[in-house]
Amino acid sequence: MTDKRPVNLDIGTIKLPITAIVSILHRISGVVLFAVVGVLLWMLDLSLSGPEGFDAVVECLTSPLAKVVLFGCLAALAYHFAAGIRHLIMDLGIGESLEGGRMGAKLALVAAVVLIILGGVWVW
Repeated sequence: MTDKRPVNLDIGTIKLPITAIVSILHRISGVVLFAVVGVLLWMLDLSLSGPEGFDAVVECLTSPLAKVVLFGCLAALAYHFAAGIRHLIMDLGIGESLEGGRMGAKLALVAAVVLIILGGVWVW
């Protein structure tokens, strides 16, 4: 008996649904946030060590590169927050249908974009 299921190993040709894209990006943003927490805790520790440490952190955060990194952190946080709210709503039984899942994914993306733009305005 031969298996007649199609085999497609080229990930570039697979068209993922929007729900899958939102879910994958939610996981990626979680990994980014996990990595960023260590750096932010180190900066908090340095800023609380004394006036010299505080001045060093302020000087670091005012550079253009640091603002780009901070914007990236805020973007990951905003996206993870919006997608997490979507998952919590789905845990309540709302939007579990195919169409509801698609609509929830689109709303999460729109909310994330709005939050990311607001974060960019705040940083810059």
